[in-house]
Amino acid sequence: MVVTIVEVHVKPENVDQFIAATVENHKASVKERKNMRFDVLQSPQDPSFFLLYEAYNSDEGAAAHKNTAHYLKWRDTVASWMAVPRKGVPYRVICP
Repeated sequence: MVVTIVEVHVKPENVDQFIAATVENHKASVKERKNMRFDVLQSPQDPSFFLLYEAYNSDEGAAAHKNTAHYLKWRDTVASWMAVPRKGVPYRVICP
């Protein structure tokens, strides 16, 4: 399993738009054959800070996600809403 946690800082005026676009991306991402999990998390202390928890069954599955129409649409749609560039950090899964 391959996990990436993406940190996203959104401009406060774009939070609702970001949520709508990200929910749409989530709904399509969880239908990908190699997707195991795609969680969208919002900080209760800072509503403009989000984490995306993405799990794929292989490096190939994670790479394929970045070539899907829904990801490319999301990426281009939310780009101008970022307060700072988003940061994806890969993790090695220990458990489960």
